[in-house]
Amino acid sequence: MVKILSSIFLKGVDKTTEAGRRLYGMLCSLLGIGLNILLFAGKLTAGTLSGSIAITADAFNNLSDAGSSVITLIGFKFAGMKPDTKHPFGHGRIEYISGLVVSFIIVIVGFELLISSIQKIKTPEELAGNYPVTIIILVASILIKGYMFFYNHKVGKEIDSAGMKATAFDSISDCAATLVVLISVIISALTGANVDGWFGAAVSLFVLFAGFRSAIETIQPLLGNPPEEEFVKNVEATVMSHSVVLGIHDMIVHDYGPGRVMMSLHAEVDGKGDIYAIHDEIDVIENELRNKFGCEAVIHMDPIETDNEITNKYKDQVVELIKTIHKDATIHDFRMVPGPTHTNLIFDAVIPYEIKAAEENIKEDICKLIEENCKDCFAVVMIDRPYTTI
Repeated sequence: MVKILSSIFLKGVDKTTEAGRRLYGMLCSLLGIGLNILLFAGKLTAGTLSGSIAITADAFNNLSDAGSSVITLIGFKFAGMKPDTKHPFGHGRIEYISGLVVSFIIVIVGFELLISSIQKIKTPEELAGNYPVTIIILVASILIKGYMFFYNHKVGKEIDSAGMKATAFDSISDCAATLVVLISVIISALTGANVDGWFGAAVSLFVLFAGFRSAIETIQPLLGNPPEEEFVKNVEATVMSHSVVLGIHDMIVHDYGPGRVMMSLHAEVDGKGDIYAIHDEIDVIENELRNKFGCEAVIHMDPIETDNEITNKYKDQVVELIKTIHKDATIHDFRMVPGPTHTNLIFDAVIPYEIKAAEENIKEDICKLIEENCKDCFAVVMIDRPYTTI
């Protein structure tokens, strides 16, 4: 259905562009609103006629899904607003916020369903109504929700939408919830046993689980999670493919929503090279990153010595010493300042987050290592933490 609707209303629209992904997201949200309202009407009718709390609860779960789709639709609309003086990085993160609101709605509905189910367990009521019609409605609901999971997951992945991914997870949990309701109706039809309240409680637990899982996934980008490992590797490969760059460090990626990625990194270059030629090449690299990854890139040049044997010898020694603190610890911006009584070894040490000690204590440990293993040398250390996962 999405394919048909997109061929009619979004013909020729490229979903990989910022405008295209927004239009596809809005189309899927509108479809979700329509299908969920249809499911709500069908299940509410079946639940009212049969007196089943499980079916009625499932119906209102679908109504909350329709409301969630409205919020996702609003999120896509606002996310497409252009940057302004108050929001110079755009409004892309509102998609994450809309996904989080969807998650909270799911959790609230789950608690309400659990309370109603417990009341039904305490005071059970005999089910009535037409079982075949009820079963047909529930089976149709499972098929529709399965399709909604398919298109929300597929399109959400293609356009990298946190809101749509949250909706997709909600749809698959709805399938499981409705399947539980269907089983309870079949048991009641075949045996006459009233298990409606118990199965209603099971449905509410499905809903709560989906809500909490969705909330965790949408909170992560709002807090600022690290970039994907594959993205970091591709950026490193792109930058290092230019011979002027001898090494990179301090890569930082800020995600302000799809299509709003800001990146900075330090590139080590030969300190004896032509600064104008190197700067020109750095500009070329920044432009390549911008075109290849759709991000704003800023590269800081760090000049290093490449042909000083003594400096290289001490640097290699410090690298090995740092690894005794943690196998993944690294250094950068290494330089030596000789003096009449001692030599200062100046560098930044990148210490993984697994080392929980305070930075001052880490610095003291490094300085002690240098003094004990490098004759007449003192360490001048700046502690860094990694901003990427590799």
